[in-house]
Amino acid sequence: MSPLRTAPIPNVTDPENTASNGPASLEAAPGFVSEETLTRPRAQAPEPYDAVILSSFGGPEGQDDVIPFLRNVTRGRGIPDERLEEVATHYRANGGVSPINEQNRALLAALREELARSGPQIPVLWANRNWEPYVADVVKDAHENGYRKLLVLPTSAYPGYSSCRQYREDYGIALEELGLEGELQIDKLRQHYDAPGFIASFTEGLIEGLRELRAKLEAAPSRAAGNGRIRIMFCTHSVPTTAANEAGPRGVDYEGGSAYVEKHLEAARAILRDVEAEEPSLLEGCDWELVYQSRSGSPSTPWLEPDVNDALEGLGGAVDGVAMVPLGFVSDHMEVKWDLDTEAMETCEGLGLQAVRTPTPGTHPAYVRSLRDLIAERVSSTAPSQDPAELERNRVSACGGRGWFDRCDPDCCLAASARTAKPVIADYEGAR
Repeated sequence: MSPLRTAPIPNVTDPENTASNGPASLEAAPGFVSEETLTRPRAQAPEPYDAVILSSFGGPEGQDDVIPFLRNVTRGRGIPDERLEEVATHYRANGGVSPINEQNRALLAALREELARSGPQIPVLWANRNWEPYVADVVKDAHENGYRKLLVLPTSAYPGYSSCRQYREDYGIALEELGLEGELQIDKLRQHYDAPGFIASFTEGLIEGLRELRAKLEAAPSRAAGNGRIRIMFCTHSVPTTAANEAGPRGVDYEGGSAYVEKHLEAARAILRDVEAEEPSLLEGCDWELVYQSRSGSPSTPWLEPDVNDALEGLGGAVDGVAMVPLGFVSDHMEVKWDLDTEAMETCEGLGLQAVRTPTPGTHPAYVRSLRDLIAERVSSTAPSQDPAELERNRVSACGGRGWFDRCDPDCCLAASARTAKPVIADYEGAR
């Protein structure tokens, strides 16, 4: 385990992570150092992988599973069952079943079908962080079945500790505990916030959502503001501001204070550009912001804001309608169904706002094709080039950047307070 190398540098565009849609101009920030200026390689050479592991958060499958699942999620924090039961109400209202499991099974089937049709011809396994099938069990079974090179696909699109590094730790810890270091190689696909199919699925959903919302406004007997204006809220999971600031490689600045915020802003702008290109009239009278949801933990710990419900309350009669885009989520799991479809919709109703919630990517064909393309790029038999430099030059990013890293810096997304790093996979060891 390697020691910490550096702490995050203070961010010059938004040091306190207060941005909702970023500063007016990055050029106005003196001394701004973009991540795009990093010269170290982002792409790895393709390899003959034996299987892909679709890796997700996991969720309970029945009422008896809820508290054991929440114990797994909060392991090491000393949270008593009485407090866990407060969170359990969200699952209990759904029969104790998280929708994430069925959605992962659907994505697993769709991805297997896409690979069978277009290649590479390799198996796709499934593993969860907090519920069956557990990561360590899947890794053990894979090794016993003769697999020696595995490629992990996390169901999370953005850089950050929970969305990227923790997956890398899950597999690093599993290899160490199973004694398979040196026998089994596990790599990871890069974060895919800029994948064309990821952006396209949200674009399609927002177009349909804005059409539906405008129809609702036309039919409404009264309006909250009476001006026909619409607020587009791009919604993602809140994280502690310290974790947000630690996301991404060290030594660079990020719009909005962190790589986590910046990549959401980039994805939101890409979606809006595509909507404008396809049906510009839908964006007339619209403005937008990035908002957060699903915060937890001590109220004294600062988390990214504004919360979606606070943002709705703060509209103050400024708009008639709201379109909520669950930009931080790849499927309609519990936090989408509860925090947006239940709580946020109730807030909108109380404020007299017409509202829609647009779809997550789920098994949208364009999204599944993009996941297939990310896999194909890493597998020797289907990669468009065996040269990593050429692969990097030819990457297609819907956000216009160079894409995320196939292997991450040792201190990427690592807590500055940590004395040592946990074992990880996909660790970059070259010079920056």
